[in-house]
Amino acid sequence: MKRGEFVDSSRDRAVPYKAYVPVDHDLDRVPVVLWSHGFGGNRDGAAFISRYLASYGYLLFHMTHDGTDSSLWEGKPEHPWDILRKVKIARETTLARFEDVPFVMDQLPQWVAENDDLKNVADLSQFGMSGHSFGAMTTQVMAGQMFPNVNDELISMRDERISCGVLYSPVPAGHLKTGKPPEELYGPIDIPLLHMTGTDDSSPLEDFGYEHRLVIHKHAQNEEQYVQVLEGGDHMVYNGTRGKLTQNPLREQHEDEIKIAALAFWNAYLKDDDRAMAWVKKNL
Repeated sequence: MKRGEFVDSSRDRAVPYKAYVPVDHDLDRVPVVLWSHGFGGNRDGAAFISRYLASYGYLLFHMTHDGTDSSLWEGKPEHPWDILRKVKIARETTLARFEDVPFVMDQLPQWVAENDDLKNVADLSQFGMSGHSFGAMTTQVMAGQMFPNVNDELISMRDERISCGVLYSPVPAGHLKTGKPPEELYGPIDIPLLHMTGTDDSSPLEDFGYEHRLVIHKHAQNEEQYVQVLEGGDHMVYNGTRGKLTQNPLREQHEDEIKIAALAFWNAYLKDDDRAMAWVKKNL
């Protein structure tokens, strides 16, 4: 595991990172998967997923997005969710979050070159992208979803270096009130995505249930869209924490199902594994 931060002097902005790396391996190629946290989260989330994937030969690169991270609630007396419900995020802050992703990818060649255990094996020719909740929306935007700029004009922030992605609790864009039909918002998504949600995956901060999370899957133009719906799965199972949710007796089972599906998807699309692809097409 490696920690640090990249500083974008052009934006006067730091992007802390945490990297999960394979150890004691004889791999000749290690694909890179980016991970983006949810609202009020940070680079430490979803560790159970990334430790597992790293053990199978992946470099998982987590980033913290200033302005939408855990600094919004840390050190304050109220419960984090109560604080976050009151926070209003400016459009500029959201766009800055999205801009963190290409910035981090720009830094990785030099970072990899400075790490002897990775410099000869990390594959930077393409990236996988993933994230939870707000991080899923960040992934959606990198995959081609249209998003309103500060003038409410729909723009694309698609980064062609990202070839596939996993959405842990996809986020529909209804709260943005763009007035645009879903096919115009999500239609430009042009890469394979795995959409993960659960029947109890309602939004902790807004009033919508898990069914609305599948609108992205329905309208993406790329036909290689896969879905995993966990029976009884809730919003926080993907982050490895509970928030205000009660204990989930199915948590261990759900975590296993999440890890297995994610590994199969990445193996299929980042390692060209035919057996994994057959599993994905049969089970997702």
